[in-house]
Amino acid sequence: MHVPPAIPLAVLLLAASPWALAASSTDLAVKGTITPSACAPLISGGGTIDFGKMAAKDLEAEQYTSLPHQTMQLSVRCEAPTFFTLSTIDNRAGSSANHANWHGLGMTSDGEKVGGAAFHLYAPVADGVAARAITSVDGGVTWLPTSMLTHTMLTAIARGNQLVPIAVQDFDAEIRLYTHIAPANGLTLTDEVPVDGHATVQVNYL
Repeated sequence: MHVPPAIPLAVLLLAASPWALAASSTDLAVKGTITPSACAPLISGGGTIDFGKMAAKDLEAEQYTSLPHQTMQLSVRCEAPTFFTLSTIDNRAGSSANHANWHGLGMTSDGEKVGGAAFHLYAPVADGVAARAITSVDGGVTWLPTSMLTHTMLTAIARGNQLVPIAVQDFDAEIRLYTHIAPANGLTLTDEVPVDGHATVQVNYL
């Protein structure tokens, strides 16, 4: 997997000093990739889900409260067929009250984790043909047929029952959002608490 297109390539210049003239040496490698085509992701509705105001009394006291499932459309448009993966950046890292694969929903003023949200891809279509989502937890060495879109895995597109990423130009899928609020007994709810999840979907080139 190569560096995501959004990350600039930095070149480090080392200033010479008198002691640098000694016989010993070390190597400095500058690497990167120039891709022949670019891909742009797009999420419907501006990528925003708003659950509005929730009354504290309506939350489960001893277990997680599941909020209504929500859906959005994800599209990726490339200039040509391209091998790519999808992943997320959890911009509320460390605040997930659920599994580590879930995305955090922020913290209360007392430092309590509000909850978590999981993203899954359903009904994927690659260049007009039904496809499947596959994920890798080892940087693309091995793949499994799961639909999760998260910051701890890479998600790619495959055909049929195969577990091999394919090159895609136009990709569309439904993102299903599963959101849980942590047990109310563990949250300080004397004031309004924002549900403040935020994640970035990124395209990585293989």
